[in-house]
Amino acid sequence: MTSGSEPDSSQRRGGAEFVLLMAAMMSLVALCIDVMLPAFPWIAKDLDVTAANHVQLVVATMFVGLAVGQPLYGPLSDSIGRKPAMHAGFAILATGTLLALFAKSFPLMLAGRFLQGLGAAGPRTVSIALVRDRFHGSNMARIMSFIMTVFILVPILAPAVGQGILLVTGSWRAIFVFILLFSVAVQAWLTLRQPETLPLAMRRPFTLISVRAAFLEVLRNRPAMGFTLVGGCTFGAFMGYLNTSQPIFGTQYELGARFPLVFAGLALSAGLAAMLNGQLVMRYGMHRLTFTALHVIMILSWGLLLLGLATGGHPPLWAFLAPLVAWFFCIGFIFGNINAMAMESLGHVAGSAAAVIGTLTTLLAVAFGFLTGHAYNGTVLPLVTGFAALTTVSVVLVRVLRAHTA
Repeated sequence: MTSGSEPDSSQRRGGAEFVLLMAAMMSLVALCIDVMLPAFPWIAKDLDVTAANHVQLVVATMFVGLAVGQPLYGPLSDSIGRKPAMHAGFAILATGTLLALFAKSFPLMLAGRFLQGLGAAGPRTVSIALVRDRFHGSNMARIMSFIMTVFILVPILAPAVGQGILLVTGSWRAIFVFILLFSVAVQAWLTLRQPETLPLAMRRPFTLISVRAAFLEVLRNRPAMGFTLVGGCTFGAFMGYLNTSQPIFGTQYELGARFPLVFAGLALSAGLAAMLNGQLVMRYGMHRLTFTALHVIMILSWGLLLLGLATGGHPPLWAFLAPLVAWFFCIGFIFGNINAMAMESLGHVAGSAAAVIGTLTTLLAVAFGFLTGHAYNGTVLPLVTGFAALTTVSVVLVRVLRAHTA
């Protein structure tokens, strides 16, 4: 990039490769989570996890590491450049993966998961800043939609990959070997093919004063914080699903090894929406599409809650899945746009903005997702109650934001 807002012609080349690489880096978090879901019963048995819901900490602990790491990588990337900050994250990710691979106790494995999240925060956070270096507004939302379309392949395929690794090797530890190899391959791709996007002239000193100033600027930006809260609520609902999907579909509905098929089908619905969003966002705008999707997802959530209450928390599988497919379709529009909406006016501090927004979104999502998962009682009621509450709050927030910006 040669100026503050537009990339030069050399950076515009290889657009498809750019999308694929950004999707690969953002997908590291999803891969580390989704590939582990089929292994929950194996981990619980091998590491003597006695309380059934405690194995969900395999997901929550990684997200805590992700939340802790993001405030560091954003300002660091604004100071030393995007690529060096991401390389630091990859190194920590590899360390955490090795610790989890050889862990002999559940707490030690969770420590490895925390380090995985802490490391994955680097490529996850800085890749968004890197996209913001090159694009802004609806153009950024469009590129993010294409990235999300590729990204969604991870939750579609990862549980099946994890299930296959378990069947072939008979060990959940082999999954961590796969994660390590994948992350090394992505880091090599980044090193060899992606130019640095932050010129020396635009870098900010990495001092407490400069970091504090950038963070305060983001925190005082009402639209950014408003859309961050919306993202935290909707992502929190999704986190509740991640925490309870295996016990709901694998155990409650007795799908067993067929669980990855359901998981993939729901992820495919979100992926199709993300792809469609990339086509529609330039015509209708990211705000209109997101507001519409949020209202639809709220209606679907209340419908799922009423269905759950009417059936004692055990609706027929087909009746539960039908509105859930539509729910995930709406998520594809929201996740494709919400980061671009939050960062729309913060391009000059893109790294810090990505860090603050990502950290707050993740912390909210982890808290809401943990509450939903911890409340799981063998029925779908905790999940659909979380859906209804969090999507309703999201709709209220966007209405307040629109009223203040009208």
